[in-house]
Amino acid sequence: MPPSPYPAGPPMWAPEPPPPRNGLGISALVLGIVGVVFGFIPFLFWITGILGVLALIFGLIGRGRAGKGLATNRGVALSGAILGGLATAMAIGGLILTIWFVNDVAEKVEENSRGYEVPAVTDEESKAAGDEEQAAEEAAEEEADKPLAFGETRKYADGVKLTVGKPAPFTPGEFAVGHEKGNVAVQLKITIVNDGKKTIDIGLAVPTVRDGKGKSAESVFDGESATDMFSGKLLPGKQAVADYTFSLSPAGAKELQMELSPGLDYEEAIWVGPVK
Repeated sequence: MPPSPYPAGPPMWAPEPPPPRNGLGISALVLGIVGVVFGFIPFLFWITGILGVLALIFGLIGRGRAGKGLATNRGVALSGAILGGLATAMAIGGLILTIWFVNDVAEKVEENSRGYEVPAVTDEESKAAGDEEQAAEEAAEEEADKPLAFGETRKYADGVKLTVGKPAPFTPGEFAVGHEKGNVAVQLKITIVNDGKKTIDIGLAVPTVRDGKGKSAESVFDGESATDMFSGKLLPGKQAVADYTFSLSPAGAKELQMELSPGLDYEEAIWVGPVK
């Protein structure tokens, strides 16, 4: 066979295959895991349902791509689809539980409203009750306006009691704040007793103190035992005790006046007495 008059051409190379399309399989797995996690959180079933459906769809598409050779993460896509189905089932269960809970609460509220009957009150009884309530309010106002001595107790109509102990000398710590050198520091022990039927908020029970010259006294804080303020709520049948320390000028350290209430819903009481 005679040689070809044309030179041989360059060798032919096969085209590179396209990169695997694994994105949907990975997305399905991530969405499925997050959806299952949200499924354990009450009342977030709607987020679980959205993530579960997306994970199921992406997982099935990713598995189909792997079957056609377009992706290499068949197992990841299958896991995402399974988790998506699980998250979807959890969302349906959360929806059913939420509907049952809301219906149960509504039925109980309706039963309580039906079972409550307002007793009939005559005009005479209503007038007598109003007179008694007005008399009690007037007596409480008169008692609130009357100054108490340190160590005495202010009693409120709902059973709450407020006691301020007698002033006691106090030596602030080295790093105390609010106390000037040469002033007199005194500490008062305050006790709140809740003998009523309702929980009260004592977080705002902060005393206001003036010395014998009418000047406001500074609160002393030393990070140890100078001042320990009230906080939180006080349950029925419980009591709370706190110490408050104040810095008085030497000229006004002979007498002390304190104004305090157990909470915002109570009238302030006044204590007046000498500083020993």
